[in-house]
Amino acid sequence: MALGTVLSMGCVGVPENIKPVESFEANRYLGKWYEIARLDHSFERGLTKVTATYSLRRGGGLSVVNQGWSARKQIWKTATGKAFFIQDPHRGYLKVSFFGPFYGSYVVFDLDQDGYQYALVAGPNKSYLWLLSRTPTMNPAKQRELIAEAKALGFDTEKLVFVEQDG
Repeated sequence: MALGTVLSMGCVGVPENIKPVESFEANRYLGKWYEIARLDHSFERGLTKVTATYSLRRGGGLSVVNQGWSARKQIWKTATGKAFFIQDPHRGYLKVSFFGPFYGSYVVFDLDQDGYQYALVAGPNKSYLWLLSRTPTMNPAKQRELIAEAKALGFDTEKLVFVEQDG
């Protein structure tokens, strides 16, 4: 599910030439994000209406609930995890776990600093990429700009899956 399984595989590094955003404000990042596009992986394959909802955890860190609709199985798939900042709570660099002690990277490397309306997120390497938005659709020009940025940084954007959010 949107970031779920892969981020729990135990790698908390940052992909080459990717820099987590500075001046990250966790309180502004809270709430629901819609997955606009992703590099495909088996844990999300076939899912539509994918969202990630963040909230504060008691004792620190964030809780995350990833959800997506499987039309083939006619069910909602849900994964619940926890995230903690690595080094500095004001950098978009966290470790996320959905399975006990295993953590993976969650690297916010582009973020709408004014309104927290869009984000580009990587996992531990460049085979993991998500384009997130606060709304089920994005301004097409902004979407193209963010995809071009990801491509310039070495992500294989030709393989992006664009997530259906309607219906």
